[in-house]
Amino acid sequence: MYPVPVAGSCEFLVTSGSTMAAVEVARQMSEGARNLSLSGHVGFDSMPDQLVNKSVCQGFCFNILCVGETGLGKSTLMDTLFNTRFEGDPAAHNQPGVHIKSNNYELQESNVRLKLSIVNSVGFGDQINKEESYKSIVEFIDAQFEAYLQEELKIKRTLHSYHDSRIHACLYFIAPTGHSLKSLDLVTMKKLDSKVNIIPIIAKADSISKNELQKFKIKIMSELVSNGVQIYQFPTDDETVAEINGTMNAHLPFAVVGSTEEIKIGNKMMKARQYPWGTVQVENENHCDFVKLREMLIRVNMEDLREQTHARHYELYRRCKLEEMGFKDTDPDNKPFSLQETYEAKRNEFLGELQKKEEEMRQMFVMRVKEKESELKEAEKELHDKFDRLKKLHQDEKKKLEDKKKSLDDEINAFKQRKTAAELLQSQAQQSGSQQTLKREKERKNNPWLCTE
Repeated sequence: MYPVPVAGSCEFLVTSGSTMAAVEVARQMSEGARNLSLSGHVGFDSMPDQLVNKSVCQGFCFNILCVGETGLGKSTLMDTLFNTRFEGDPAAHNQPGVHIKSNNYELQESNVRLKLSIVNSVGFGDQINKEESYKSIVEFIDAQFEAYLQEELKIKRTLHSYHDSRIHACLYFIAPTGHSLKSLDLVTMKKLDSKVNIIPIIAKADSISKNELQKFKIKIMSELVSNGVQIYQFPTDDETVAEINGTMNAHLPFAVVGSTEEIKIGNKMMKARQYPWGTVQVENENHCDFVKLREMLIRVNMEDLREQTHARHYELYRRCKLEEMGFKDTDPDNKPFSLQETYEAKRNEFLGELQKKEEEMRQMFVMRVKEKESELKEAEKELHDKFDRLKKLHQDEKKKLEDKKKSLDDEINAFKQRKTAAELLQSQAQQSGSQQTLKREKERKNNPWLCTE
């Protein structure tokens, strides 16, 4: 989106590369303004040419998301659509989950440069439990919206040089079963219809007969309507493309065949698929809807897909995100809110919540402290009781030991007394024995006869 200054001090947003938008600007400018006749050529009728030249110099970006089961020919169809061969390895069927793989390319046709991103859902529909197969796709789309929103909310924005990675078109590949849509297809498209422009296509349409194919298309559209799935409708408000878009809306979903092999048919080399029973020409509208898809997707409605992504899907995401952040357009009195007022209101609300939480935490802290104090008092009381019990037990034990010591001391004293008495008796006995011996010695000396005896 680029600002275009016009007379009357007003500013309009005009989508890059759109000449019709410049005409719309001129129409809006004329509303509510006086019509004046010019006396000569001024030159502002070259503004559409200026926009075109500026847009061509900057180039364009377009991002395609391919969703479908492995083996439905998503990569082949992309190669066929852009008439080139994009590098990439085929995905295996044994993926543990669905993961998103994005590849960026730069293409040039005439003097127009296109930054193309092809995003593939690798492993989609290959798991036994397919309940959450859509989640990684939804998360990827939201991540691109979030990245653009963050860039838009910056103080110093560089949106003119920002690589827009938002998904502009989702080609949903439907398996050519001929019966009905799978539950996985309905659930996934229902989750994606508010986030991206869904264009359903029947892959490998050469594997089903024409009668079955027409019935299959009718059944698919009936199931989409009955389940409330909103697919992308080619716009009919522009008179220049209203007729062709109205006709092509009746052909949805497109039944396509992709092939990068060229086979000589007559005097021309054409992209086709060779079978034992015949040849399917990719660019033959009697064989498949590939040309219709290419015309609608790239040549006629590429800019509308970009505008719908920005004006519808991104705006919905942006509005929901800002409402979650607390921003509003009007106050309760239906008066407009300025950004500063919204910020101040949100800041006051945040501070109030912060104070409330702080008070709750303080009360909780006081309550926890009281609980801890009561627990400590209880533990202290238990320790005192235990100390008293141990002290009493210690005193009893000490008293017992003192009594035992006293009895032992008494026994020792009695033993010492007995020992002293015994020693005294023994010494007295020894003294009496020595006296008797001396007496006998004296008697022997006095009576010599006692010696002979």
